[in-house]
Amino acid sequence: MAPSATVIDKGSEGNKNVGALGMTTSGKKLRIREYPKFESLEGERLYRKQHLAAAFRIFADRGFDEGVAGHISVRDPILTDHFWLNPLSQHFATISVSDLILVNEDGQVVIGDEPINAAAFAIHSEIHKARPDVHAACHAHSVAGKAYSVFGKPLDMMTQDALRFYKSHAVYNNFGGVVLDREEGKRIAKALGNGKAAILQNHGLLTVGQSVDEAAFWFISLDKTCMAQLLADAASAGSGHKKILISDKEAEYSYEQVGIPAKGWLAFQPYYDEILKRTSGDFLK
Repeated sequence: MAPSATVIDKGSEGNKNVGALGMTTSGKKLRIREYPKFESLEGERLYRKQHLAAAFRIFADRGFDEGVAGHISVRDPILTDHFWLNPLSQHFATISVSDLILVNEDGQVVIGDEPINAAAFAIHSEIHKARPDVHAACHAHSVAGKAYSVFGKPLDMMTQDALRFYKSHAVYNNFGGVVLDREEGKRIAKALGNGKAAILQNHGLLTVGQSVDEAAFWFISLDKTCMAQLLADAASAGSGHKKILISDKEAEYSYEQVGIPAKGWLAFQPYYDEILKRTSGDFLK
């Protein structure tokens, strides 16, 4: 049986990849925006830092902050074994480009005047080392993520949004307290494998991407998907109604529309636009 979703010719390969329909009545093809091309690595460094700072503001808006827990990293495009992180004790809602900390693979601060989260380094350094394709990683203690993590099981493929994580998320079920040891970071990286997300049992959520935009959107979506499953599971238990899951064939087909890196990057752009407008670009300073 063929997949039931309808494919529309969307005018260009880039549009097709992200599900955009772009053709005027005169026949002009309209292209959806995509990750920019840079004339210099310095330009790309600034772009990555700007979008990293924006991601922290957006996470704060969604309540993903909790004390000094939580961190987002982005690989430096010039010093590719270095990455940018948030200062340990600064609230996500106040982070700007100038506050970001650059650390090397030994955890030493190269640019910045504040210490970093030791757990952040232990996790992110090993992920960046194990996955050259990953340029950003997000970890936070969101409420829905924490609640779902206690079950130590992968998500059910029961909604279209859950299909973003079809066969691309893992469960790390070896809770070892606060992650301060790089060996623990290596185990988390191994559990993540080639996927885009990991549910850290009794802990929270972790997502990665080829851009900080992509990784941040996967985190937002993963948290919402955990919440949806918690609600559906509770409703099922209370009513006795059985959940209807999506078949592997449909899930595999749909993943190509909702789970690819380009779609993750694009899906973050409305959040970036909104925080840019609402703050008048305060995070860019």
